[in-house]
Amino acid sequence: MSGTTTVRRRVLRVPVDGAAEHRADLLAVEEPLEIRVDGEPLTVTMRTPGDDIDLAAGFLFTEGLLGDLGEVHEIRMCDANVAAVTSRPGRAVANGHRTFMTTSACGVCGKDSIDAVRVRSRFDVAADPVQVPSALLASLPGRLRDAQRVFASTGGLHAAGLFTADGTLVAAREDVGRHNAVDKVAGWALRSGLVPLTGHVLLVSGRASFELAQKALMIGVPVLAAVSAPSSLAASLAADTGLTLVGFLRGATMNVYAGAQRVTAAP
Repeated sequence: MSGTTTVRRRVLRVPVDGAAEHRADLLAVEEPLEIRVDGEPLTVTMRTPGDDIDLAAGFLFTEGLLGDLGEVHEIRMCDANVAAVTSRPGRAVANGHRTFMTTSACGVCGKDSIDAVRVRSRFDVAADPVQVPSALLASLPGRLRDAQRVFASTGGLHAAGLFTADGTLVAAREDVGRHNAVDKVAGWALRSGLVPLTGHVLLVSGRASFELAQKALMIGVPVLAAVSAPSSLAASLAADTGLTLVGFLRGATMNVYAGAQRVTAAP
């Protein structure tokens, strides 16, 4: 199964009225990826295989464990589910690494809590002057869905899309984990020499958690938009850092939770 994004499974289709029948269904693959740094296990994340080197690079960068690619000699897949990162001599990646926490931002509130869990970005998104028309923002979910090949066949994946301010889709990634989809985009941008992502919009297909807002800040994205709701802590982080945060981006309406000066009514 390793290396593929979908798998076919026999299911029993049961209607409310009528006879049940067996049929084939396509499922999104979920498998573990272990990230090792200089031979030592760092973390394991459950992901959809594909773009794994970007995922490893993006994870390390957005977690503040990698300052730049100059610290890395090599990232390679040493088997289907292990990404091995080798530091350059004298440049230790993930030196004194911390324990990773999975957050939904539930039960954590207030500025003291933000300071306790934040990873500080080198980039000042508050200084980014980009503005994006609301009509253009409203068009982005449809453009991202058109790029979601695996979601179209399974309905089981999150997506992250990176757009320029004129609405051009420059990268789209899918994964069972919404944070992984963002890390895949982040790793691609980092390895492409595009970070910081000044003047870009990051769109996520689900909700905007604190974790995703923080990852957007780490790669220098000034606008984070989500099809669903943001968390309270994501909104507080956005307000504190100058990040524009848009939620419930569906149809012809949206909610702007922070950084409203970047969302314009101009066509």
